Amino acid sequence: MSSEVVDGDWEYRPLRLPPGISRRSAATQLSIHAEFAGWELSNVRLYSDGSRRVLLKRRRARGLLPGLST
Repeated sequence: MSSEVVDGDWEYRPLRLPPGISRRSAATQLSIHAEFAGWELSNVRLYSDGSRRVLLKRRRARGLLPGLST
């Protein structure tokens, strides 16, 4: 599940982490999404089988960044 959803000023990206992923590995993976793509944590659900459903969010980009030309 990796499709992005846009809602107003925010875009959301659901992730599913399998049960075998350690807590440290999950944190590292989420940190990479935050550092390089601007995502922040919105919600985490831990299921009884050990899998996690994570919802990431970030502000929608409005046009081009100032100072850049294409």
